[in-house]
Amino acid sequence: MKSHLQKTDHELIHLFMDGEMDALECLVVRHKDKLYTSILFLVKDKYLAEDIFQDVLIKIIDTIRSGRYTEEGKFLPWAMRIAHNLCVDHFRKVKRTPSIKTGTDQQDIFDVLNFTEESADVKIMKRQSHDRVRRLLDLLPEDQKEVIILRHYAELSFKEIASLTNCSINTALGRMRYGLINLRKMMIEKSIAL
Repeated sequence: MKSHLQKTDHELIHLFMDGEMDALECLVVRHKDKLYTSILFLVKDKYLAEDIFQDVLIKIIDTIRSGRYTEEGKFLPWAMRIAHNLCVDHFRKVKRTPSIKTGTDQQDIFDVLNFTEESADVKIMKRQSHDRVRRLLDLLPEDQKEVIILRHYAELSFKEIASLTNCSINTALGRMRYGLINLRKMMIEKSIAL
């Protein structure tokens, strides 16, 4: 695996296609943080993000093994597009799923019941400033929030963001600009310092 660390994504993909499993492991380790963080910010649930991340890996492996991977030199944007599409698919599926309502106040039963308790490591990892940014991001319009997440957490270029979100580069830049302006305004209004 050490010899694979200096190889490009393209080289690692070809090594994996030739049967070297270490090449795939190196590729996954190289990009897992960006992929997982982007998924987590979109779905806002650690366990769901882990499930979707696994689905992304399965789809990547299946596509490469079948010889359908064609975006040479652009592995991360391609993988991010898969992750984004799987998140969108999840939300579409959730919209179609009927919800179970409680008696009088008509709340969704799964919003009322608490099935899991956060583990100690999750509590430790949540720093105050990280939580503040996440709360502020949640207050932004979806299109602005998505661009900020893809730019700052997934480190995608505006060209890649535009392709992923099916908009022009200027629209992506505008969403980023207005998103940052709105974040600054909210920080001033709420007297929040990071």
